[in-house]
Amino acid sequence: MAELHLLRHAKSSWDDPRLRDHDRPLNARGRRAAAAMAAHMARIALRPALVLCSPAARARQTWEALAPTVAAARVEFDTALYEASAGDLLARLRALPAAEAGPLLLIGHNPGLERLALLLVDADSEALRRMRQKYPTAALASFACPGAWSDLGPAACRLLAFVRPKDLGA
Repeated sequence: MAELHLLRHAKSSWDDPRLRDHDRPLNARGRRAAAAMAAHMARIALRPALVLCSPAARARQTWEALAPTVAAARVEFDTALYEASAGDLLARLRALPAAEAGPLLLIGHNPGLERLALLLVDADSEALRRMRQKYPTAALASFACPGAWSDLGPAACRLLAFVRPKDLGA
């Protein structure tokens, strides 16, 4: 059974209009939300074997906030995750070798991340209803997915939890 966690990067700043979208850093609210999510991940003992992270500044900074409390075996900054569609993200996950069987954390962007999460869900739940309302910045969806990564597809995973920063008081 594969364990998959999809984290949308924390809230970014729009203060400097000269910055390219890729280079926008986290704002104060984003830093607070990332810290709250790091504490949550420590409480649930999330220890990903692999972290796939967009190289965009806001995604990198989200990971940097998590890294001290979320020990990861390996981290990959993958340019293909920036502006990736749900289909692109699914293809990336399906291409993972079978040896990557441990928990996986993917840090990315909407709308692709949200659409992937909705695509994977196999059954209705309260967590799914909340996720359908809005997949805000720094929100984390956690899934149990039977089989290998290559088996991922529509309605293939059970949504275990959907945690938003506001659920954590951030």
